[in-house]
Amino acid sequence: MLGPVLLAASRSDAIRRIVSAAPLTRPVVDRFIAGEALEESMAVVRALTERGLEVTLDHLGEDITDASEALRTRDAYLALAEALKTMGLGARAEMSVKLSAFGQALPGGHDLALANVTPVVEAATEAGTTVTLDMEDHTTVDSTLAILAELRERFPRTGAVLQSYLFRTEEDCHRLAGEGSRVRLVKGAYKEPASVAFQDKREVDLAYVRCLKILMAGKGYPMIGSHDPRMVAIAQELARRGERKPDEYEFQMLYGIREAEQQRLVADGHRMRVYIPYGTDWYGYFMRRLAERPANLTFFLRSLATRG
Repeated sequence: MLGPVLLAASRSDAIRRIVSAAPLTRPVVDRFIAGEALEESMAVVRALTERGLEVTLDHLGEDITDASEALRTRDAYLALAEALKTMGLGARAEMSVKLSAFGQALPGGHDLALANVTPVVEAATEAGTTVTLDMEDHTTVDSTLAILAELRERFPRTGAVLQSYLFRTEEDCHRLAGEGSRVRLVKGAYKEPASVAFQDKREVDLAYVRCLKILMAGKGYPMIGSHDPRMVAIAQELARRGERKPDEYEFQMLYGIREAEQQRLVADGHRMRVYIPYGTDWYGYFMRRLAERPANLTFFLRSLATRG
């Protein structure tokens, strides 16, 4: 029952202030966040790519309140694209964006987010890489997929994320399983009502497998976003049955979680991409990671106790 509590806490300004101010929080956060500055995150990128891993970078900052903050998000991603281009990492590193950080939730947010994210996708293309649109709560799905469709007209490699716990996702998978599409499939990390999403973990897992089968049978490029050993094994079997080559799908896991498994997949010849968040606005992301798995919360509390 802690998961819903932590998800609610992820949007509480009061709890944000308490957690952020705690002197023992920072060392634990560093396990999941690559750093607050771009330079710190690029050092992490270099280290991971040298070990055979690929990465996707997320500049944290979804809770914006005005258009000027959305412009700062745009500029942060433009700087990231330039850094990837300068370091020659476009083939190994892509970018993940949350459209809320580009103004999607503001008045006129759909058009504002599209206008702000388009130059980022352009810069990514110039850097030899691409962008994946992260999915947020269910109220944003239609807007996000509409923006995806517009971007793919000019930048067909633009990817999207689908969340298996939403009832609608199987249908979305059918629509996005076509040739040239890139879809990261995850279980979902937002608190959603029973009217739109499965609440039982078993139902979410079963939906994930159904969605994965659709994507793996299609002509697109599936990105398996899961730390669940069962889902990893199922994806490997589906790839084998479908005679997919190693460069026709990939696994994705979060920075700081199941690192040994990430290296094992690379050693076995799979493409393995690490999702790397960075930036100062880490609180919401961090709390959702704690909510996803009890082991993450246990690690956090144990670390606080040990350092105390």
